[in-house]
Amino acid sequence: MLKQASVPPTDEPDHEPRWIDILKAYRLPILLVGHVLMFLGIYWVAFSLRFDFAIPEGYSLVLRATVPIVVGIKILAFYFMGAIHGWWRYVTFSDFITLLKVSVAATVAIVLIDHFVLNDLQIPRSVVLNDLILSIVLVGGLRSISRVWDERIAVFHSSRGRDRALLIGSEYTAAKMAHLINSQPGSKTRVVGLVSAKKLPGRKKKRFSDMIVVGVADDLRKLVEHYRASTVFVPSGALPGKELRTLLDTASENNFKVRVVSSLDQALAGSKEIPVRDVSVADLLRRDPVSLDSTAIKTLIAGKNILVTGAGGSIGSELCRQISKFGPASLVLLGRGENRIFHIERELRSNQQIKELIPRIASVTDLPRMDEVFESYRPDVVFHAAAHKHVPLVEANVGEAVLNNVQGTKIVADMAVKHGVERFVLISTDKSVNPTSVMGCTKQMAERYCLALGNEPQVSTRFIVTRFGNVLGSAGSVIPIFQQQIRQGGPITITDSRMTRFFMTIPEASQLVLQAAAMGSGGEIFVLEMGQQVRIEDMARDLIRLAGLPSDAIDIVYTGIRPGEKLYEELYYDDEEVMKTGHQKILSAYHRVRELAQVDADVQSLVRLAFAPSEKLRQRLRDLVPEYYVPEENALPDPSTSSATSN
Repeated sequence: MLKQASVPPTDEPDHEPRWIDILKAYRLPILLVGHVLMFLGIYWVAFSLRFDFAIPEGYSLVLRATVPIVVGIKILAFYFMGAIHGWWRYVTFSDFITLLKVSVAATVAIVLIDHFVLNDLQIPRSVVLNDLILSIVLVGGLRSISRVWDERIAVFHSSRGRDRALLIGSEYTAAKMAHLINSQPGSKTRVVGLVSAKKLPGRKKKRFSDMIVVGVADDLRKLVEHYRASTVFVPSGALPGKELRTLLDTASENNFKVRVVSSLDQALAGSKEIPVRDVSVADLLRRDPVSLDSTAIKTLIAGKNILVTGAGGSIGSELCRQISKFGPASLVLLGRGENRIFHIERELRSNQQIKELIPRIASVTDLPRMDEVFESYRPDVVFHAAAHKHVPLVEANVGEAVLNNVQGTKIVADMAVKHGVERFVLISTDKSVNPTSVMGCTKQMAERYCLALGNEPQVSTRFIVTRFGNVLGSAGSVIPIFQQQIRQGGPITITDSRMTRFFMTIPEASQLVLQAAAMGSGGEIFVLEMGQQVRIEDMARDLIRLAGLPSDAIDIVYTGIRPGEKLYEELYYDDEEVMKTGHQKILSAYHRVRELAQVDADVQSLVRLAFAPSEKLRQRLRDLVPEYYVPEENALPDPSTSSATSN
């Protein structure tokens, strides 16, 4: 039998002294005894103040007789109203409100008992008032000592030698964040002022306690010099990417650092330290925060059975994270990559809002398997994110792209109709518009089939299509590739200096997909507003700068446009009527719906050629998608050299 290895004794001291452990173990009795002693002292002082510290003999008798009643009432009030349990170190304004309520309640009880019960031992009204005031002042003061020490005295002594900083923001939340940074133990930086991102009305400076709005961002160069600041803090999401890029340029020219701090709700989510990080490329591409109709999304998701295909991928996994927040009855994680499904299932397993989490390893091209999954779990809503999206790899594997992107979509859509799914959401791409790649063509055929199927009178399932561009941080995307090339010392490979792309973050894309799914009535192509296209070369130079390197430290090499690539992306066809929706970040592209019989025949003809030579498949795609245009048809690319337009 194996014996459990014994742990050798150690002479190292415990992390905390023994007396602290004793205090924690007997915390409540100690607090009760402390409050009893404090209330005894307060009551005696209240009497002494009434009689100038010369209490007459008659009132001394009243003091001795009533002190157990007064102290007992106050202890009971404080205990049952929860004003005796909290740690003093973290006292807040709400704690003082509670203290006020408890003290007044105890005083009212004392007055009533004194009036109706203690007929022969009347407590002077001025003593009762003194007791109330002293209780609030002394208890509140004692509870504030620890926080005053942490935020004022200790900070004052530790601030010597700390770097000075400014923080972007001109509201109360910015001031509160500044106080949190300043009171953080071990912090090497102290915020000395706030800077408004916009011009302040009037000339008077705004003040929040001891934190002053010292100026506006346009004058940041002068403000940094005047206040001798070495760092400028930017709350996450406070500035759009364009303004943040300008700020970085100013920082580079004037030798100060720009750091990003988490938003206040993130900072107070349980950590004792304020998360501070360097600026990321996602910050530089940030647009205005996405506002969601949470009520509509919750109506779509809460209590429903949800199926996500491609659940292990970048978009699929983030969709699962977002969906889990709205309390689905069950969430089926379907994908054919077991490692990815394992990781997202393990991540979501602790989410108590999901009643049932079901990981399933399967390919969307397996009809019997899909039929079994739909029959077993009866999904109400399907998010179809499974697809091959890596442009160069798809160009080199045309048949597999047809099977997965076209036939796989057809199978999942057919099963949705067969098993009475309420809503089917296809995750498409901007590359399906005027496609120059096999990936774009296959996604265009997937769009056609879903919209044609949903247009049939006998079909009750609502089919919705969402299109968006490149997603920051997705598997195989341009950002990780550039970052790896920078770590290796370069060069960065870009196909063309003129090349531009739409970008959005993975959470933003997933949130807007949910919003589109909730607002769609069926048959729409929702186009997510992607902002301005970004030059790939500008992004590469931003990454070099964010790596802390001079702009000329990494070479940029232009490799030329490869098959499947184009210089810029489009979100809709010229003949699609683009209309606004009820959401500022979502547009709707109205289109000509094709007959299902014809689209189904086209799909079948493609699938029959899936194992034919690639060129034959490409020719069939040209026949079906006349807009399919290949600028250069040179030799197929080596997928290992993928750079600027992965997906």
